[in-house]
Amino acid sequence: MTVLLLLVNLLGFAIMGIDKRRATKGAFRIPEAALFAVALIGGSIGSILGMYTFRHKTRKPRFVYGMPGILILQVAMLLLLYVYTM
Repeated sequence: MTVLLLLVNLLGFAIMGIDKRRATKGAFRIPEAALFAVALIGGSIGSILGMYTFRHKTRKPRFVYGMPGILILQVAMLLLLYVYTM
């Protein structure tokens, strides 16, 4: 589980960098839905780190508020899961 979470976060970080590079070159872009999908399946920390490391999507409110929102929901779900399994 931990390795899978690490890999998904690395993927989130990497696709932010790849999409930024493609944006500067005018190449085919990664759809925003795919960027959010990676965050939703557990890569929100990597996606947020990638956003700010590569300065990508940092002017879009959907990303500035959406990515941290996903992270907050994931943390809340983990806390609830922890509380109800104790």
